[in-house]
Order: sequence, then structure tokens, then C-alpha cells
Amino acid sequence: MPTLLPRPQTSTISPGEFALSPDARLSTHPDLLEPVLRLQERLRASTGFVLPISVDGTDVPDTEGDAPRIRFDVDATLAPEGFTLETTRRSAMLTASTPRGGHWAAQALLQLFPAAVHRRSPVGDTRWTAPLVQVDDEPKFPWRGAMLDVVRHFAPTRDVLRFIDLLAMHRLNTLHLHLTDDQGWRVEITRYPRLTEVGGWRPETQLGAAHGSAADGRPHGGFYTQDDIREIVAYAAARGITVVPEIELPGHAQAAVAAYPELGVGHAAPTTPWTLWGVNPVIFNVEESTIDFLCGVLDEVIELFPSEYICIGGDECPKVQWVEDERTQERMRELGVHDEEELQSWFVGRIGQHLASRGRKLLGWDEILEGGLADGASVLSWRGRVGALGAARAGHDVVACPEDTVYLDYRESDLATEPIPTGTVTTLEKAYSFDPVPAELDADEARHVLGGQANLWTEHIDSMRVLDYRAFPRLAAVAEALWTRGERDYAEFAPRLTAHLARLDAAGVEYRRADGPRPWQERPGVSGRTRSVEEAAAHLARITANIS
Repeated sequence: MPTLLPRPQTSTISPGEFALSPDARLSTHPDLLEPVLRLQERLRASTGFVLPISVDGTDVPDTEGDAPRIRFDVDATLAPEGFTLETTRRSAMLTASTPRGGHWAAQALLQLFPAAVHRRSPVGDTRWTAPLVQVDDEPKFPWRGAMLDVVRHFAPTRDVLRFIDLLAMHRLNTLHLHLTDDQGWRVEITRYPRLTEVGGWRPETQLGAAHGSAADGRPHGGFYTQDDIREIVAYAAARGITVVPEIELPGHAQAAVAAYPELGVGHAAPTTPWTLWGVNPVIFNVEESTIDFLCGVLDEVIELFPSEYICIGGDECPKVQWVEDERTQERMRELGVHDEEELQSWFVGRIGQHLASRGRKLLGWDEILEGGLADGASVLSWRGRVGALGAARAGHDVVACPEDTVYLDYRESDLATEPIPTGTVTTLEKAYSFDPVPAELDADEARHVLGGQANLWTEHIDSMRVLDYRAFPRLAAVAEALWTRGERDYAEFAPRLTAHLARLDAAGVEYRRADGPRPWQERPGVSGRTRSVEEAAAHLARITANIS
């Protein structure tokens, strides 16, 4: 059987092969034109074949003759993301009920061809053949995603688009884009330009993992214009992926408070985004003017992102400033709230009401459970299973992303050569073991678990090379955990993954090899590995000495 990944629900193989040639044709039901266009684009890049498309009901004839044929049809009985795929000696037939299902059918078809199909230009005299198979498949969970933090280190639009391609390749359907935090504000808000003018840039960046360790002394920043966001959202949608934005509140607020000091608590507002990692005491105040400001921000975000969910963070919000501020204590009495946890719940609830009035759903990290959860809110459960259990039992939807299993910025081994040893060891096998549904939930409660996602925080991911290393191949394991129904066996998965690595090679992914970091990651002074200014200086001195 070909090495399909994620593993399909059912599949059979027969003797023979389907051979793609320059005279092949694509045809489709009009509802599935988008995945056909993406397939045509990929095949043209890698094979050099310019395959014409005929659409049912148009004036373009669907001439079969003896040419190979790839056909997309609608089958309304299939699940929303389900598909079937059948290859014969002269054709490949793909069916789905929705464009998203059509995208996943196309991705499965691509995996039947040689790995070079994922290259951007033809290489050599490749025979573009696929085995004869029948595949019937649908995903286990509707939410299968990855969170990309573009705050701690900014990812240019081109890198986000590349990451979207890699998500689509693994049939992941959600990109959670973490856009604001203490260290930067990454999305243009036209009514509040200082959010990016001031909040988009910090003077330097902490290098090591320990809080307060040496900094690099270099400014860092960047942001997405609203047209950049529109491009990202449209590019993702054309590949079956929803982009969910995150605007952090009421904590992780320093970049915004530096830009607009009136949003902060007290009078000692910071003047720049934070240059350190960790939990920051700077939070938003609880005045009506601040709620109005944030609602104005979210109105522009809603215009940019058509996603059902808008994430508001809500995590790691220390209450020290609220506790010590006389005006905040007065405000609590005005509101009739009894403690700071209840005050955060009030704050999040007000934002949730605004989102609901705009037809959107509030999503937040599991700290929003503390002090009471607003009606209709959904939870990202990251602190183990506790958040998932509490939210699901209370009737709230959950997206599981436990840090000990799917935080892919965490190290994969205890090797001394591992780039900046962040977090606990999260092996490939551990990522593959991911199950979003806690065993303690009954069937009714388990229905509230929408699925899961892997998280990539970028304190120590400062380039696409390091992102590749951290994400892959563990993200492929997470993709199968979220897609595949029935029992899973790592021993069965491992050889399929080994074959799948050829596809990642063809796509230019610098994944982590089984024997540890690649040589470029072991050298001092190189992205993702630098531990101190002194080490980098010593490396520079060695280079200078060699030159002289």
C-alpha cells in the first residue's frame, strides 16, 4: 500500500498503475473547482504538464479520448471533509461533498505520485505514476490545527504562506495566528496606528531560555498590513484552511500599553514592547474606555478574518496591578465583583458579548474558566486535561493542545546539541500519542471536544529553518492523531513517516532527523542555537582569526 499520511480509514490496492502524461485532462463539478485549480497548480510546477480543466456546464468540452483523466465529482452523502479516491489505468476519480473534502482528496492523490511532485520545478525524467487504489476516508475531528506565534519572532507573509502549504499537505484545516503579546503587535489597526508604529518594534530580544538572560542588542519587529492579512486569509481559504486570529487580553498587553499608555494601570506605563520572555505584570485597565478601544480593535479584526472563532487569549494574566491600584479597586466596587478573578471574568465576558453581537464566538486559553466562563465561550485547553474536563462538563466546546504533548517548540530530546533546550522533552512518539478527548468524559461530554492543535511559540524560533526543525516531523504525527479513526500504532506509523520524509525533502522542509540536530543548528552564533552574547563574540573572533 502507498504510504498515505494521515492513514486513511479504508484503502485497497490492485495490480497496475495510473500514468500521468502531458496530454492528461482535468474535469470537475463546478462546486469543486477550487481544489482542482490547486491540483493543477501543483502538477504544473512539479511535472511541467499544463493540464487543461473542463468544468461541467461550461462551453469547454470534456473530451476524453485515450488521454489520462483526473475527475472531481460531488457526492452529497459524504461527510463535510470526507472523500473517496479511485485510480484506474486511465483515470483518477475523486469525490467529495465540499471543496474542503476535495482539497484533502487532491492531497491524497498527490501522495500516490513520486515525492518529487512536491517540488517547485521539474527535476529529471520522472515517471509520474500512481498505484491503483480505492480510498474512502474522513477525519476524526473537525478542528485539526496549528498555532503559529508571530509575535515573539515575526514571520513575513511569505513564510506564513509557506507554512499554510505545509498544513494543507498534512490535511490540517486550522491556522491559529497569535498576533499580539507583550513583545509586539503584529496586525495593522487603522484607527489606532500607534499599535504597530510603537508596539510593532522592540529594542532588543532575550537570547536564552532563562528569564532575564543576555539580549542580542538588535531591534526586532514587523507587522502585517491589512492587505497582508487579506492575502494570508484568502491563500489559506483556497487550500481548505481557516485562519483564526488571536488578540491577547487582558494580560500580555505591554506592546499595546506602550503604544497607548491610557490603556494601562496606574501612571508608570512602559515605553516599548517587552524584551524578555515569561509572564509580564503589565495588563489592561478595566475602564469603559479601554473596553471600547479593544472592541474597536476587534471590529477591524472581524472585518479581516471571516473565521467563526476569534481568540482573545486570556492566559497568564497576573492581577498584581489590579490588586495594588486604587482606581481598579474602586471600579470593582462599582461593578459589584468580589475579587480579581471575577474581574477578569467580567472583562472577558464584556468582550464576548461584543463578539457575539458581531456573530462571532469567543475562544480563549483555559484560564478563562477561572472566575466563571461566559455563555458560548470555547476553550483552548493547554494546561494538561483539566481545562478540557472542566469546559466539556460545563457544556463548552474545547480545542485540546496540552503543553506536555503538542507544544512543538519544546525540545525533542535531552541531547546536549539540542538547540536551546526549552520545556520538557516531547518526542515524536509522544506527539503521535495525542488524544484530544480525556478518557474521563462520557459520550455526551466528549462531543464538546472539537479536536486539537499543535502550538509553536517562537521565543526561540527566529527563522523558517528553525520552525521546520521544531515542527517536523512531529506535526505530521499530530496530523495523523487528529485525522485517523480507530486504533493507532506507532510501530505501524514509523515506516510510513520514513517514506513521507521524502516528500518533506522535496518541499524543502528542514525537519529534525532521528539522530538529532543538523550541523547548522549545532554551531554557535547560528539562528536558534546562540546561548549568549559572549559565545557569539567568541565565534566571531574565531572567524576573524581564520580570515587574517
